Amino acid sequence: MIVTTADHVPGYKVEKVLGIVCGNTVMAKHLGKDFAALLKNLVGGEIKSYTELLTEARNVAMERMIKEAEKLGADAVIGFRFSSSTITTGSSEILAYGTAVKLKKEEG
Repeated sequence: MIVTTADHVPGYKVEKVLGIVCGNTVMAKHLGKDFAALLKNLVGGEIKSYTELLTEARNVAMERMIKEAEKLGADAVIGFRFSSSTITTGSSEILAYGTAVKLKKEEG
């Protein structure tokens, strides 16, 4: 599956727009990680446990979006984006979305 932030794929033309596809996940902080993050806030620096949590959340959301595109028979997702929002204190949503399309190889 081709996934791109661009609105086209070099060497191909969009034959058919299949619709918007998305995938999301909501991740909550772990109490132990919160304590470690609090200590890190005192001394500064990257909070690696949160970085890992967000990386995992982005991967899950993207995989879910790709599965939705595959169900539609898409060759690619164009205009791909991530979005995030706070759901409640201590939890955040990551949303992956884009436009599922069928592609045709350009001639010439």
